[in-house]
Amino acid sequence: MMLASRPGSGISGCLPLALLLLAAWAAASGQLHYSVPEEAKHGTFVGRVAQDLGLELAELVPRLFRVASRSRGDLLEVNLQNGILFVNSRIDREELCGRSAECGIHLEVIVDRPLQVFHVEVEVRDVNDNPPVFPATQKNLFISETRALDSHFSLEGASDADVGVNALVTYRLSPNDYFSLDVPTNEEQVKPLGLVLKKHLDREVSSELLLVLKATDGGKPELTGSVEIHITVLDANDNAPVFDKAIYRVKLLENARNGTLVIRFNASDLDEGSNSHILYSFGTGISPNTEASFCIDPTSGELKVSGKIDFEETKLYKIQIEALDKGNPPMFGHCTVVIEILDINDNAPELVITSLSLPVREDAPLSAIIALISVSDRDSGANGQVTCTLTPHVPFKLVSTFKNYYSLVLDSALDRESVSAYELVVTARDGGSPPLWASASVSVEVADVNDNAPAFAQPEYTVFVKENNPPGCHIFTLSARDADAQENARVSYSLVERRVGERAVSSYVSVHAESGKVYALQPLDREELELLQFQVSARDAGFPPLGSNVTLQVFVLDENDNAPRLLLPPGAGGAGGALSELVPRSVGAGHVVAKVRAVDADAGYNAWLSYELQAAAGGARGAFRVALYTGEVSTTRALDEADAPRQRLLVLVKDHGEPALAATATVLLSLVESGQALKASSRASAGAAGAEAALLDVNVYLIVAICAVSSLLVLTLLLYTALRCSAPPAGGACGPAKPTLVCPSAAGSWSSSQQRRQRVCSGEGPPKADLMAFSPSLPPGLDKEEKERQEPELNHLGQNKISLAL
Repeated sequence: MMLASRPGSGISGCLPLALLLLAAWAAASGQLHYSVPEEAKHGTFVGRVAQDLGLELAELVPRLFRVASRSRGDLLEVNLQNGILFVNSRIDREELCGRSAECGIHLEVIVDRPLQVFHVEVEVRDVNDNPPVFPATQKNLFISETRALDSHFSLEGASDADVGVNALVTYRLSPNDYFSLDVPTNEEQVKPLGLVLKKHLDREVSSELLLVLKATDGGKPELTGSVEIHITVLDANDNAPVFDKAIYRVKLLENARNGTLVIRFNASDLDEGSNSHILYSFGTGISPNTEASFCIDPTSGELKVSGKIDFEETKLYKIQIEALDKGNPPMFGHCTVVIEILDINDNAPELVITSLSLPVREDAPLSAIIALISVSDRDSGANGQVTCTLTPHVPFKLVSTFKNYYSLVLDSALDRESVSAYELVVTARDGGSPPLWASASVSVEVADVNDNAPAFAQPEYTVFVKENNPPGCHIFTLSARDADAQENARVSYSLVERRVGERAVSSYVSVHAESGKVYALQPLDREELELLQFQVSARDAGFPPLGSNVTLQVFVLDENDNAPRLLLPPGAGGAGGALSELVPRSVGAGHVVAKVRAVDADAGYNAWLSYELQAAAGGARGAFRVALYTGEVSTTRALDEADAPRQRLLVLVKDHGEPALAATATVLLSLVESGQALKASSRASAGAAGAEAALLDVNVYLIVAICAVSSLLVLTLLLYTALRCSAPPAGGACGPAKPTLVCPSAAGSWSSSQQRRQRVCSGEGPPKADLMAFSPSLPPGLDKEEKERQEPELNHLGQNKISLAL
């Protein structure tokens, strides 16, 4: 297709409709064809590249419009203002393509954002700028006067560097009486260009002749070249050597070693003696390249290789060979040897990778162009046919775009978190046997996009913190991992705000944005808050940011920070609280005369209470005792008249915390006669019933180890198991928590079927105190007498059917 115009032709921007349609078809196929004559001046219009490719002029510069050529890229240029391709420097077709019938300049038009590649072929048309040239300006011939008519004398023809009609040469011989010109119509004819003797020579009439051979090419205007032929007329030796063939054809493999025999010539001479002795030599005007590649033995006529034979440099040799006898004067015979060089696969493919678009985003669309690849092979035929392969294949592939041009494109989705970089190898292999190959490596880095949210190792964490922690105490460290890179993987933490009762969760804890450390902002009180549950959010710094949440459960572990609290009946008073009871003097040993009741707001061991009878001034300790775990005051013996009428007992109530906290209760016993005791008992029964009801209104959790059977061994085993129930240690920097018994909170209650119902506290509702008491546990070393003394307590507790809570 020709879309070029000559300078000054006057062609406007409006092309004929047919050419416009052809240009549109060429742009759609990704390839444009133009033509331009060689020797065109600088600025000669070639074609409207931008318009024919459908590109807007305004986007040429922003999209980095550029033209690249693998050979002589400075010959043509594009004006970025109007998108016109023009001649930039002198184009010499003969220098660019030699004698090749076709000659063109291949251009790659590349635009970025997005990357696109177009191919432009510019045909270089030959002009008649080379005249025919003879090997020499003068030719000397020595011809005997005895030569017969129609004798043929070979001449070397002229060569024209142009092609086509411009290289068609015609010959014309200057007018003379003796010779005519024999011009073959093609090289297949046996006789080469030469002179034919038409009239006998007579040395005495004319010993020398001067002829002019003129060669004219077929160009317009035509160009000419000439050679002067000096003919010397000789006497004597009237038979010239004659070859058995006028033209010899030989095929020779390239890279043949020095000394390889090409052909052995054979010429004969009808003369005798020295006139028939023949010497062989190259004809006059042999090229330096031929003389450097071959040599001929003057005696044997063997033509051998003497230099480098390279198909890629010279594919065909035409050599004039002379046979000279030793006559006086000597006579010549001529022949032509045509040596066709056969290609062997001695050139590996050449591979060039350009226009890399790196790095590649992991969300790049399929078929995105990563790089442009061009391959070439100087060999011919199958030896020069190149195929490209890519390893590994996934997730890229090679797409052939034009002849030996390929695009490296994305074939499947990328995931930087799986593979962050690819080492690709592009291999170009020719079709020779054995094949030759070349390879190039391409490192493709995958750029990260924010497609992964931070992730915690588990959906929720459980932390144990002892109450009364110092403010600002570090209790836990959260860590979320983000599989992305750089900013997309930089994680920050924040507290998800919510209400805990009437307060915001941020008033209890805070989270460091960078380290993920969780701090308790204030001392925690288990009696107020047993479980603090909240969420922490992890967000990355990508755009848009991604995030996830994790739940943190902070269990507040008990410390012994509450002393036992006495439960006194209405009307009881006095220092430290006093319990008054009337005791008949007639009671026997083991009679319960009073009961000290106390509760502890702590939990576990810290709420496990024990009772001890302390010596009081003026008291008769020997007549009374207090049960270790129930607080029941009973007689140790029968009372008598010797006992004081008023007994003052001091009962110490303490928990099992470390250190233990305690409270004291005063029990005032009045010893009376039996009648008085009955009256006082009837009067106090109503008040006692009210006191019992008031006591039942208090949420008291009894964790008592009482077995339905009175077996002491079973009771001891159950108590041993209950007392080893403990809580896990706390996390964070606030220190481990002391093992505690798992006990019901104040927020729960016992059902009518004696099954426990518990609600986990997360801060909602008003704070409540835990009220706890424990059943007696008899140590293994208790002697028989003490066991008998404690057994009534156990039976009494068993009759009350208090449930066992473990």
